[in-house]
Amino acid sequence: MSKVIAGATMSLDGFINDRNGDVSRLYPNLAELREAEGLQEAMESTGAVVMGRHSYNMGQGDFTNYEYQVPIFVITHNVPETVAKGQNDKLTITFVTDGVESAIEKAKAAAGDKDVMIVGGANVAQQCIKAGLVDELQMAIMPVFLGEGMRFFEHLDVERIKLETSRVIQSPGGRTDIYFRIVK
Repeated sequence: MSKVIAGATMSLDGFINDRNGDVSRLYPNLAELREAEGLQEAMESTGAVVMGRHSYNMGQGDFTNYEYQVPIFVITHNVPETVAKGQNDKLTITFVTDGVESAIEKAKAAAGDKDVMIVGGANVAQQCIKAGLVDELQMAIMPVFLGEGMRFFEHLDVERIKLETSRVIQSPGGRTDIYFRIVK
């Protein structure tokens, strides 16, 4: 049975980027990350991706080598005039302008029995968590302090969210992947 999973990499002090929006200290070795057990498993089990426009823009117009070669649903208020390169028979890009519920519904249909992965920034993940659409969190913790920046878990009613740890993986480079089920 497919799950909706929200995931992010964060610093030990809880930031997904620094005060300038930079993520480079969280991803010091992308080649090593691509080979990490957690990402390899996620790539295999993911049937569709949901992301916000900012995460889409971070692809700099080219998804040719994107790790998830699956349908991508981009939540946005404004559809760009040009679509990123890299679409193929597996990876397609669809812009969704009518909210997170619609994007998740479309992604689930495209994913079939595989999982839907919410990637990138905090905003879309927060909206999906608030709407009760997320089944699991996959958080990667890097052993760095950023001091300030964007927090993944802001603007949530954390009192009502109950979690169960389901798995922990230690990856190269000091990365620790922690998997949590959201108890509903």
